[in-house]
Amino acid sequence: MAKQESINLIQFQNKFTSEEACQVHLFNMKWSDGYKCEKCGHDHYYETTTRKLKLYECKNCRYQATVTVGTVLERTRTDLTKWFLAIYLVAHDKRGVSATMLSQELDITYKTAWLLLHKIRKAMGERDAQYTLAGIVELDDAYFGAPTEGGKRGRGTEKTTVLVGLSLNEKGHPLYVKMGVIPNIKGTTLVNFAQASIAEGSRINSDAYRSYNALAKEGFQHEAKKFNPVESPDHLKWIHTVISNVKSFIEGTYHGLDEKHLQPYLNEFCYRFNRRKFKGELFNRLLSCCAVTPTITYSELTG
Repeated sequence: MAKQESINLIQFQNKFTSEEACQVHLFNMKWSDGYKCEKCGHDHYYETTTRKLKLYECKNCRYQATVTVGTVLERTRTDLTKWFLAIYLVAHDKRGVSATMLSQELDITYKTAWLLLHKIRKAMGERDAQYTLAGIVELDDAYFGAPTEGGKRGRGTEKTTVLVGLSLNEKGHPLYVKMGVIPNIKGTTLVNFAQASIAEGSRINSDAYRSYNALAKEGFQHEAKKFNPVESPDHLKWIHTVISNVKSFIEGTYHGLDEKHLQPYLNEFCYRFNRRKFKGELFNRLLSCCAVTPTITYSELTG
């Protein structure tokens, strides 16, 4: 991860007081090495200032673009000052920001706030998808949602199944986490998650549930041990802590979610957890993600 400029709340408030200030910052974020045409790569442009967003036209091929083209902010009708504040709030509040709260604070409709947050979560998810877990990795399944009355709990429940992977450092402390909504806990499903999310040569620790045995058959170093908090209190200790935290995050801020929209909220939790040590850089890191992630529409999210 490239180092980003550190900025606190007072500095943020003083710096981004206008649309123009936000456009300049987003320009520098999008074209950090100087303007490059997205069509032909030419580095000279004309600038048009007769519209709300400045228009940059390539001198070579005449392709026109604003600073929001190709970003999650593309085609937005919301002021950049409100976008920037939303990104700052999401980046810094580890409890999460609800659409209701954002709607009230930014004076925008609930629908606009909901869409804006999902666009930010899309950027979070796409950035973390570029990284894999490595070294010692704890792997476990978790279940989200309200159980059917009289139904099973734990494995076999009708609740939404989520697979969680957590990498540890040499001292056994958490590094990075990944989570994915999965259709079942069969061996092939676990192997698919591991192949997409865990680097080759890593050692995977899990409980003794039989489906996890498929990992060793596919070449992963796998150590399975029956979970017993009395006899082996350190086995899967950290991943159970993380699972407890993400459940509190989902229930505390968003009061439960259906399966359709659960993954983006898991992405949000993982993104923030994985950058917990970059306190002052959080805003610019998240804005950087938003600046390179294609947008998503309301109909795509709700369809």
